[in-house]
Amino acid sequence: MNINKKLFDGKVILVTGGTGSFGNAFVKSIIDSDIKEIRILSRDENKQDDMRKHYNNDKLKFYIGDVRDYESIRGAFKGVDYVFHAAALKQVPSCEFYPMEAVKTNVIGSDNVITACVENGVKKAIFLSTDKAAYPINAMGMSKALMEKNVIARSRQLLEGDTVLCLTRYGNVMASRGSVIPLFIEQIEEGKPITITNLDMTRFMMTLEDAVDLVLYAFEHGEQGDLFVQKAPAATIDVLADAVLELKGSNTPKSYIGTRHGEKLYEVLVTAEEMTRAVSLPGFFRITADNRDLNYDKYISEGTTLFNNGESYTSHNTERLDVEGMKKLLLKLDLFE
Repeated sequence: MNINKKLFDGKVILVTGGTGSFGNAFVKSIIDSDIKEIRILSRDENKQDDMRKHYNNDKLKFYIGDVRDYESIRGAFKGVDYVFHAAALKQVPSCEFYPMEAVKTNVIGSDNVITACVENGVKKAIFLSTDKAAYPINAMGMSKALMEKNVIARSRQLLEGDTVLCLTRYGNVMASRGSVIPLFIEQIEEGKPITITNLDMTRFMMTLEDAVDLVLYAFEHGEQGDLFVQKAPAATIDVLADAVLELKGSNTPKSYIGTRHGEKLYEVLVTAEEMTRAVSLPGFFRITADNRDLNYDKYISEGTTLFNNGESYTSHNTERLDVEGMKKLLLKLDLFE
C-alpha cells in the first residue's frame, strides 16, 4: 500500500462506521502519519471500546451517533477537514427482508452526512459504495445506488470552496465482516460441508488494503462528483471454495444450496452507460459526473468512444483467477498462515 503520509499532516479526519472492517484497516494505514486527529463515529459502544483498547492512541477520538439521526452526528463534524463515509447496512439478505432500514441508513443517513459536511466546512468527503449499486436487483444495491445518485445530485448544487463530494465503488472485500471466506473456514473447522450458492457465480476479489488504496486514490485525485472504481480480478465461488480448502488442507465436502435472496450471478462495477464517460487510468476507472442541467435541448449527441465496446465492466469479463491465483491472493490475508 503506497500512502502519501503527508496527505493528512496536521489534519482532522472523521470516519463514519469507523469500527467496521474498512475503518480498522484505514486507521491502521494512517495512524502512524503526522495526522492530528482521527474521529470514529459509530453507534456501537462495545466496538468503540475494543478499538480504543487495541490502538491505545491519543490521536483516536470516539463519537457515539447514528447517521440516521442528524442531531446525533452534527457535533462530531465540527473542525473536521476530511470525511470518509463507511457507515452502511451491507448484508444483502437482511436488506431484502428490511428494505426500509437500508433506506434509512444508506440513503437518508448518507444525506445527513453530506449536510453535516457542508454546514461544517469539511474540505472533502469520500462516500463508499458497492458494485451492487450498478444495475441493482436487491434492496441493498438499490439503497446504495440512491446514495450515489444523491451524492452526485448534491455535488451539482455546491459552489467553489464548498465540500468536494466523491464516491468509490468496490466489490466484495475478502475476509471483511459478513464475507463468505470466514464462513468457509468456520465450516471447515466445525467439520460441516462448505455451503456454495451457485458454482458459476463470480465475484470481484479485493483485499481490505485494495479498498483503502481505492479510497486514498479517490481522496488524492477526486473532483466534485467523481466516482472511482478499482480494476480488480474475479473468481467463481467454486474456485474460491477450492482455494480455501487447499490452503486449509481439508477434504471437507461442498454443499450447493442455491442462490440466496437478492443475489446476482455476477457483479457489475461499471455500467455500459457509465463507460461512455469513464476515464481509464492505471489500475482504476474514473467516472465523471453527468453535469448537464434539465434543459436537454441545449445538448447535441455526437457519439462517444466506448471502452469494452460499450460493455459493462463485470466480474464475468474481468481477469479470472484460477485456484492457484486465488490461493496467492488469499495468502495476503491474516486468516491463512
